[in-house]
Amino acid sequence: MLLLTQQEADDLIATEKICETDITYHFPFQGDSLHIPLMSRDRREDFLLDIYRGRIDIMKVSYHNRVRKTIGLARIDIKGAPHENPDGTVVPCPHIHLYRAGAALKWAEPLDGTNYGIRSLLDNEAVLGDFMRFINVTKAPRLQFTL
Repeated sequence: MLLLTQQEADDLIATEKICETDITYHFPFQGDSLHIPLMSRDRREDFLLDIYRGRIDIMKVSYHNRVRKTIGLARIDIKGAPHENPDGTVVPCPHIHLYRAGAALKWAEPLDGTNYGIRSLLDNEAVLGDFMRFINVTKAPRLQFTL
């Protein structure tokens, strides 16, 4: 797996991302996932926006931003299991993973609805919109949210 320096990862998170397709994507149903291709405005980098929905608890959702197909840059986990960081600290859900050089997404930080621009943790559409703003998606994909 390719590794990034911290500066490269930070720059990629901040890179302006666009969705070039006119497809209307459907928010995943219980147990499903969705992978939406994004690209940098200058077309030099390809990104993916992944949405995973829990099989048992429909409130369990993860939003994940990847680059170069396999490198995770940022991920939000809502209503999942606690995460144990490499130093042994346990972080409850909801939490956010941000790329760290040498550790990828192995570290998590608490997400409380006031940090990282994530304002509400109760509404999937709002969380996704805030996450896309955080990762700098300026031309968002069309998404249809259903119950």
